[in-house]
Amino acid sequence: MNHRGALGRFGEDVAVRRLRDSGLTVLERNWRCRAGEIDIVAGESAGGGTVVVCEVKTRRLGRLPQFEHPMAAVTPRKADRLRELAEWWLSERWLARFGAPPPGGVRIDLIGVLLPRRGAPLVQHARGVA
Repeated sequence: MNHRGALGRFGEDVAVRRLRDSGLTVLERNWRCRAGEIDIVAGESAGGGTVVVCEVKTRRLGRLPQFEHPMAAVTPRKADRLRELAEWWLSERWLARFGAPPPGGVRIDLIGVLLPRRGAPLVQHARGVA
């Protein structure tokens, strides 16, 4: 795995811990189809059975002068792609198994992981971004 892949994997591991600590159940990681990849799919039972599709963006703080905050990574085009991927996942994984949409619907979240030079990662979880 290359440096960028390892950074992304670490960020996803941090995001999974945050989701679990928040009471969500991780249903799937790195689900792929011909339209792309979903980083994490989770279930929120407290939200009435909501399926949460999570995009994870990880950045190192202070390494590059052109630093972009992870939360700025979801452009309108990316949001459209995430909605499309969520539809694919629902039809292939959820509807095939349960025959009906999730009772609480589907939500798309963004988890930004910032890695400072020292100390613990900083995690931001934005709900309902797309």
